[in-house]
Amino acid sequence: MPTLTRDFFEFFGLDRKLRVDLDDLQKRFYDLSRTWHPDRFSRKSAAEQAQALEATAVLNDGYRTLRDPVKRAEYLLTEEGFPIGEQRSKDVPPELLEEVFDLNIMLEELKSGDEDARPQLESARQRFVDMRAEIDSELERLFAKYDASDAQSETAKQALHEVRGVLNRRRYVENLIRDVDRALNPPAAVPVDDQL
Repeated sequence: MPTLTRDFFEFFGLDRKLRVDLDDLQKRFYDLSRTWHPDRFSRKSAAEQAQALEATAVLNDGYRTLRDPVKRAEYLLTEEGFPIGEQRSKDVPPELLEEVFDLNIMLEELKSGDEDARPQLESARQRFVDMRAEIDSELERLFAKYDASDAQSETAKQALHEVRGVLNRRRYVENLIRDVDRALNPPAAVPVDDQL
């Protein structure tokens, strides 16, 4: 029976890298699913059944984390002592300060019924989407820099520090896209049933 670990990279038998071969990851996921499937432990001891359930939870959480480049990077950063932390308004990337100020005005105008703000918001949304794509390219470059270095080296630590900064910027841009999407496509009002 394989050893149970909560370290996602170790659980999947992968090197601690920021780039992962997704086909290999999926193959490992299926192999480990067969190994740890709770049905295989139905006649085993209660402890072994509990271990299979725990392994299945680690397997599913690990797969969801490792297959997503952003979640994988956040996980590795946390494991290596570079936690991301909560996004705060003081973390606004300097290059976005003026744009965020204008965006907030447009969001308020649209909320108050001024449809003239809609085209500007759609344009702003596209700029943010393009910005996110540039950030993702920058992340890929930093992932390669980290993966090519010795994990204990200063180069690796510097790369992780840079990755953390870029991820914080990406998170901020992602939140802007979400805010604009909500303003452009508000949820439909739920009709109130007058009969009680």
